[in-house]
Amino acid sequence: MLANELSVHGQFHDFAGFRDALQRLMEVRTTARRFGREVHCNRGFLNAMPVADMPMQAAIGNLHKDSERRAVMTWLTRSGPFWDDVRLHGESDYLECRNEVVTDTSTGEAAFRTLHGVECGLVSLAPSDWCHSPLEVTWVREAEGLHDRSGIVGNWWEPEALDSEMQARAQPLVSWDDLREASGARFAALTFAEDCFVHLAGVPFSASAAARFLVLLSILDRFARAVDDTGTWDAETRRIVQDYFSGGRALFSDSAESEKRNFKNELTFDVPGDPSNSLFCPWHGKVSQMTLRLHFSWPKLAGKPLYIVYAGPKITKR
Repeated sequence: MLANELSVHGQFHDFAGFRDALQRLMEVRTTARRFGREVHCNRGFLNAMPVADMPMQAAIGNLHKDSERRAVMTWLTRSGPFWDDVRLHGESDYLECRNEVVTDTSTGEAAFRTLHGVECGLVSLAPSDWCHSPLEVTWVREAEGLHDRSGIVGNWWEPEALDSEMQARAQPLVSWDDLREASGARFAALTFAEDCFVHLAGVPFSASAAARFLVLLSILDRFARAVDDTGTWDAETRRIVQDYFSGGRALFSDSAESEKRNFKNELTFDVPGDPSNSLFCPWHGKVSQMTLRLHFSWPKLAGKPLYIVYAGPKITKR
């Protein structure tokens, strides 16, 4: 779940009103955590202005109890990972909600994740202009031949409403086996090696790491769906590669030449369903908080699946 920074827009006339709203937001977060879900914010949340001429950090500093200040600041500054560290939508993706551009916001990110098979909702401050649920967000795709898509995002600002919703839903991922099952069910465009997830055995389960795997897999699934049987790249595939496979903060990268030489055997896997043939798979996605990696076949060849061959600890780690 993501904290909706758009719900902080200078709407509070005094500090007391903001304090009450912040207390409710923390109660919503507590409710989410009881059901195994964390509420993540972006790095710019502290720059929001809840009260005129009083930024978020200064307003939090005015809380009377030290324990309240510490709890809020720990969440907003150190709980991480911040969602913008593991964002799924790119800067070139144009998203709109309620006639407002929501690219680079939690609202846009929540919708983009939902559109790509990763469950994600919002929590908002109340009162605000964003006390509506669900929110419909449109992903506007201007390239020729691509159709706009709309995503529906749940939004909560009262702990009681979230509690009722969470009780009615299936439980979140609580094990690597849950991740394996969810991946196979959600990402039909990918072909998984039978032993892909066994390498996570012995690794302590992390809900954040599991969510990161789902983000990476959703991007690869999106790419695999966009490439036709001849292997041709269209505007969508080129945008995916530009956003996620290039630049200093790319989510996917090739292994270094020295790693390919020194770990050639370790980076070679049986072709799923055809163990008589092998695949060299140095390309990988990163799950940085636990030094985990997701290895896959690259590039996607004409008429061939996109294979996911390994999820586990970094292979080239010395």
